[in-house]
Amino acid sequence: MRVLAVVPARGGSAGVPLKNLAPVGGIPLVTRAVRASLRSELIDRVVVSTDHAGIAEAAKEAGALVVDRPEELSGATASSESAVLHALDALGEDPEVVVLVQCTSAFIDSDDLSAAVRKVLDGEADTVVSGLPTHEFLWTATGGGINHDPAIRQRRQDREPQFRENGAFYVMRTSGLREHGHRFFGTVAVQPVPVRHAIEIDDPEDLELARALAPFVDVPEPIDVDAVITDFDGVHTDDRAYVDSDGREMVLVSRSDGMGISLLRRSGVKVLVMSTEHNPVVAARARKLGVPVLQGIAEKRIVLRDWLTIEGLDPARVAYVGNDVNDLGPMAEVGWPIAVPDAHPRVRAAARVVLTKVGGDGAVRELCDRVVAARPEAPAAPEAKPRLRFRPVAVGEVLVGDSEPVYVIGEIGINHNGDLDLARRLIDVAADAGCQAVKFQKRTPAICVPEAQKGQIRQTPWGEMTYLEYKERTEFGHDEYRQIAKYCDERGLHWFASPWDVPSIDFLEEMDVVAHKVASASVADHELLRALAATGKPLMLSTGMSTLSEIDQAVEILGTDKLIMMHATSTYPLPPEEANLRTITTLKERYGVPVGYSGHERGLQISLAAVTLGAVCVERHITLDRTMWGSDHAASLEPSGLEHLVRDIRIIEQAMGDGVKRVFPGEEAPKARLRRVTV
Repeated sequence: MRVLAVVPARGGSAGVPLKNLAPVGGIPLVTRAVRASLRSELIDRVVVSTDHAGIAEAAKEAGALVVDRPEELSGATASSESAVLHALDALGEDPEVVVLVQCTSAFIDSDDLSAAVRKVLDGEADTVVSGLPTHEFLWTATGGGINHDPAIRQRRQDREPQFRENGAFYVMRTSGLREHGHRFFGTVAVQPVPVRHAIEIDDPEDLELARALAPFVDVPEPIDVDAVITDFDGVHTDDRAYVDSDGREMVLVSRSDGMGISLLRRSGVKVLVMSTEHNPVVAARARKLGVPVLQGIAEKRIVLRDWLTIEGLDPARVAYVGNDVNDLGPMAEVGWPIAVPDAHPRVRAAARVVLTKVGGDGAVRELCDRVVAARPEAPAAPEAKPRLRFRPVAVGEVLVGDSEPVYVIGEIGINHNGDLDLARRLIDVAADAGCQAVKFQKRTPAICVPEAQKGQIRQTPWGEMTYLEYKERTEFGHDEYRQIAKYCDERGLHWFASPWDVPSIDFLEEMDVVAHKVASASVADHELLRALAATGKPLMLSTGMSTLSEIDQAVEILGTDKLIMMHATSTYPLPPEEANLRTITTLKERYGVPVGYSGHERGLQISLAAVTLGAVCVERHITLDRTMWGSDHAASLEPSGLEHLVRDIRIIEQAMGDGVKRVFPGEEAPKARLRRVTV
């Protein structure tokens, strides 16, 4: 062994009680010293000399050897050199170089440590001390210049830097230390350290300063946790609200956060949003992210404790992200308190990690990436029957596919009857029920209405008119869809449509929809399909009234990279005997894409059965009242039915499990009471 690092860490401290276990950035000072030493490429072994059981345990967990420090070397007057010499004797080691590393320096750079060791190993010095370069002028109490002539005031650039010893580390040739008994002998050199690393902790004020600096000095590390809990305002948002003339609030969020949350959940990390506010904006955003939310909480700390108990989580392996003083309580309960960079100063000081991105500008995504980085790679699955699981498709910031929450679409279609207020009310129905999207139908009537039907007279709620006039009367234009887009965004919903002709695709592209839906009636319209493929958007292909040969041709045009297929039977309303739900598996096997279900039945049973068969999304027509005028209302769900559908889908998702047979906690007591074992 050429190089040994010794970390003296006694239990007593005059300035800060049990200072060496005080956390900075969530990590005890003794642990930080050990880790910095172990990261140095030239240090072979690290030993901690201590008289305190708690410090010894922390040192062992960090990877150091421990030497019990005798009482006579543990008092306030004992020198650090005596601890180093005792450690050498206790180990029976005589390395070429010994390094004294001080816990009181929280920000030791292992590269600086290695550079100092190299100077001794290469014979440039016998002792190297860490020092902060300074051009400060020093004075005596009586006004005398110590390192300068007061009569000749030199400029900074005219003076060589001097070095202030900062006490972080001392590198010594072991033979010289034994000969002289102290750390300074022979040729002494200085290893410069940057000002951000130079703070030394001697009193509570120093400790408070180090804790405030830690989030900005420490190199970002993966965050190894099993659950992430976030505040909402100031974490998912920029802590501002936009209020329109009707008093409705909107907030700014980052689209990238959604993908981050999805990656987090896919890696097995539990996610929860907690907010003291009772605001529909919070619920809408959580619903879009597919995560649970607890709102209107008076005391976050108590609720957090209860949630951790219910979920069976170790608080040390939980992260909480906050931005204001009401987050200090829950932050104190977890092992990873985290703050956004513009958080209240007390919150930043209490944080183990301060993110670099602010709320509403990717803070949540940054956190998710660091948590995912710490997750172990999934073990290779044993050879077994292939499972029908395919790569999900990103619709906006939401992943739609196997192992993702079912994407529920409220199909408004033409049930708005050309009434913008009715469309808004149906959007509310979808949002309140917990849908992720609403869908419309978009036509250019002059193209879509057959010539033979254009002049036919229809009786409508607006009087007698031709069929073409009726279709034009119920079609929304740019102004209406801009208002629809704005309202859907306020309610936290995606919106898109089924275009029935090429100009309608251009129209929807101008509106920047997140996806396009191919209606069953359009499966054989290859001109339309080519125009849809050219958009590069995610596509949902309904397969009603289509043969496999027709679907094959459609898929050849659309490709499969961003394709979600929708099993459907185009009978309105759908009788159970025509549902043919096993086609979901057939489509998955044949095309290798995620498959959903577009239903036209009355009731919920068939749609729920589709979920159990692997449907990744469910689309149902919605209406305020099935007796309303219009062709699709009779086969639509009313508000209570839609609410029950979404509720039951979420229950089914939980109940499906992962397919791994195991004994669950709730079974342990009955097992102990009832199980009979014989041989």
